Amino acid sequence: MDKRQGYSPRFKGKMFNKPYFTGGVPMFVVLIRTLVLYILLVAGIRLLGKRQLGELEPSELTLALIIADLASVPMQDNGIPLLTGVIPIAVLLAIASTLSILSTKSIRFRTLLGGRPSVVVRQGQVVEQALRANRLTLDELLEELRILGHPYLEEIHTAVLETNGQLSVLPYAALQPATARQVGQDPEEPGLPLVVISDGRLLSQDLRGRGYGDQWLQQQLKSHGLTSHKQVFLMTVDDLGHTYCVPKEGRQ
Repeated sequence: MDKRQGYSPRFKGKMFNKPYFTGGVPMFVVLIRTLVLYILLVAGIRLLGKRQLGELEPSELTLALIIADLASVPMQDNGIPLLTGVIPIAVLLAIASTLSILSTKSIRFRTLLGGRPSVVVRQGQVVEQALRANRLTLDELLEELRILGHPYLEEIHTAVLETNGQLSVLPYAALQPATARQVGQDPEEPGLPLVVISDGRLLSQDLRGRGYGDQWLQQQLKSHGLTSHKQVFLMTVDDLGHTYCVPKEGRQ
């Protein structure tokens, strides 16, 4: 019998070049290379302290695109040494960290790297020059204003296009919602709601951190017509003891 590539007498008639091998390289090697690159990218981005992709500045977005391209090459081609992808990524992350440090220490460098915010609406009037400078159309501006809940230009005192592409809007003072202080009220501070039950799982540490125990929890469940925390999809409690409870659909 002719011996074919990948044939083994132990496994009669079985070829194991797929899925055990990819291009002559064991599959677990591919998995390890991918895992190493993924961990490197996640660790690097975490160290940089970057924000969401939609909030990246031009230099940060460029860095993200280059890193993604560099990481994809050694993932797809097993003939390329892993260091070919790791070293450029590490260098780019180091450069980005250096630029970030310089940006925090120098206003001029920060302006050069990220640009300046632009006022696109001033006292209800669109600043046409700012729109042209930022390649922003009037339709795009009105769309962003509607998304932010400001459909009327005459109600806007100032709108600023930030360096990360987000739009900040300041309405006229007379059109802003009244605060508790303005109406002579002094409400208690509820603090940040803390999740104590998530998808039927009791977060005991958070419950104790609020100063409550099992007896208090049972009372809250009973007030919502429930008998067990497993019937709860979400429950939160704030500093004042106010709870918000969402039972599971089709609970038993």
